[in-house]
Amino acid sequence: MNRYMLSLNEAAEWATKYMGKNISPSNIRYLLQYARVKRYTSKTGEIQVEKSELQNYYDIIRKKEQVWREKLGDDLNWNISFDQYRESDTTKHVHRLHPYKGKFIPQLVEYFLDKHTDSWKRTVFFREGDIVLDPFMGSGTTLVQAAELGMHSVGIDISGFNCLVAEVKCDDYRLSSLQVKLDEAYQRTLRFSQENFNDRYDTELKRRISTFNARYFPNPEYKLRVQDDRGYEQAYGNEKIQQFITENQDILPDDNTQEETHLFDNGNMPGFLRTWYNKRIRQELRYYLELIDCEKDVQAQKVMRLILSRTARSCRGTTHYDLATLKDRQSGPYYCYKHLKICTPVGSIRKRLKYYTEDTIHRLSAFAVLKKQVHIGIIHGDSRFVNIFNLISQTDHEFSRLLKEKKISGLFSSPPYVGQIDYHEQHAYAYELFDIERYDPDEIGAKAKGTDQSAKERYINDISDVLINVGQFICDDGFFCIVANDRHRLYPEIADRSMLTIIQEFKRPVLNRTERDRQPYAETIFIMKKTGNAEFEY
Repeated sequence: MNRYMLSLNEAAEWATKYMGKNISPSNIRYLLQYARVKRYTSKTGEIQVEKSELQNYYDIIRKKEQVWREKLGDDLNWNISFDQYRESDTTKHVHRLHPYKGKFIPQLVEYFLDKHTDSWKRTVFFREGDIVLDPFMGSGTTLVQAAELGMHSVGIDISGFNCLVAEVKCDDYRLSSLQVKLDEAYQRTLRFSQENFNDRYDTELKRRISTFNARYFPNPEYKLRVQDDRGYEQAYGNEKIQQFITENQDILPDDNTQEETHLFDNGNMPGFLRTWYNKRIRQELRYYLELIDCEKDVQAQKVMRLILSRTARSCRGTTHYDLATLKDRQSGPYYCYKHLKICTPVGSIRKRLKYYTEDTIHRLSAFAVLKKQVHIGIIHGDSRFVNIFNLISQTDHEFSRLLKEKKISGLFSSPPYVGQIDYHEQHAYAYELFDIERYDPDEIGAKAKGTDQSAKERYINDISDVLINVGQFICDDGFFCIVANDRHRLYPEIADRSMLTIIQEFKRPVLNRTERDRQPYAETIFIMKKTGNAEFEY
């Protein structure tokens, strides 16, 4: 049978026409990397895909879109699904300085902040030089995108750790000096690890896992085999991990310790660190933490904390596919539903500490090129009560004058959803490492508070209190742009209580989710204005 083969560029051009939206060669490479379509090589060594296989893949996507429309409605705006972007695009520069569950992608923020219009967005909500507010700042996505677009911004968050993340992203640096400090901290930690621990067990275990995976989980054949047969994957994965454990009973982990002279007292470590990390990792984390405490440059201290937190997150003793949820302690090899092969928990922070040190400098440098000269105010506090103008006046007098002259231009934010995430708990390791005070009871819509009727009523009251409080600092004709998965239809009442009028709604499908749950999911972007100023043609 003759095959109609396409180069990556030809495949992207064909797919763009077939799907009616922009698809790049990078998108086609992504399909090959994750075995969505099979990779071929021409006689000249050029990477190719087969047209009928590509068409089959996109036909499945079309069917998926139809299913989503049936479940979520025909008013979905697929143009703002941003599913054509790779993960590297949605986590560009400082947006990936630290993982954060529940953040929105920068492309969504940019769509509503920039000055373009289209058939859906028929007016401009913000302009260069405006001041944008995010009262649920999270990891600072709105602030970063505002800085790219030449807009000033203010972010507020109840979480001290979230404020640390946003500050590191948005600060200005002498990057050459910072890099010297970070490199020195890594090298000193490396020496500590080498002097006190050995790598014999980890090296041998990884060698055996690699050999086993090459034999039983060949790539891309295995990925293609399980693409549409998760039942087979589960059975086969369970069978092979039991086989691996049986065949490798001769190697058992020791404590990897060479000598005890320079080690810290494990008994003094908080509960989360003792539970989710092996002895070696706990020691390495504590050593780097002491280096942070000895660093005199406050700005460098903050960056080092973020690097250590990111390292600690990726070294927890759990499976790769449960890093976001942290369900069960994992101490040995397991079948990984994320990587489709046998994996094992990390044994030492060294490799990741090195990578995140280098990656942090790279991302800060990339953002420094794009960032405009703007004011950014970050407030650690409760958005229901804070006085924005007073708090900014204590830290940035020039920005304070600007705020009082023109007030805040508008709001763009994604409040927490009802009963979905405990925002403090997702970074419990960081709160323990850095002894950051927690305000869990003050979280709005926390998972621990549930989703019953009383929880919904508390949520309505809390979000309304936020919008009423911050509304006094926003100019009368400013836009309130709220991103929410409003499946309980709470926001019309929230708008009424907040003396706001919903003037437009954008409903977008959320396609690129990292969790294993791939059920149809949509979120709404509510555009509101103060009730007395809502008469406008949109």
